[in-house]
Amino acid sequence: MNIEEYRNFCLAMPGVTEGFPFGPETMVFKVMDKMFALTNIETYDFVNLKCDPERAVTLREEYEGISPGWHMNKVHWNSVKTSADVENELFKELIRHSYELVASSLPKKLRTELSLLS
Repeated sequence: MNIEEYRNFCLAMPGVTEGFPFGPETMVFKVMDKMFALTNIETYDFVNLKCDPERAVTLREEYEGISPGWHMNKVHWNSVKTSADVENELFKELIRHSYELVASSLPKKLRTELSLLS
């Protein structure tokens, strides 16, 4: 998945916004103002995604291209290399998983707002 496909995929989900809160090279996607994905747009060599802690460990053991989140909480975030052994469908599923984890942790009022956007 190239960076344009990645961007379009993220923006297609309800309530998603993009921004550059960490500087002009780091593109961040948020759902209802909570971060679920980020990448460096100049190199686009990996994407940081939130992940269920148990699943995160399993994925790291199974895929060379998945490691603990770079500059993130290593328990809750994975770095997924864009040019490694992670198939496109799995990459998309991991993006959706990250989005859903963050969306499900939102306060009830925001989850209700989000459901109206779907």
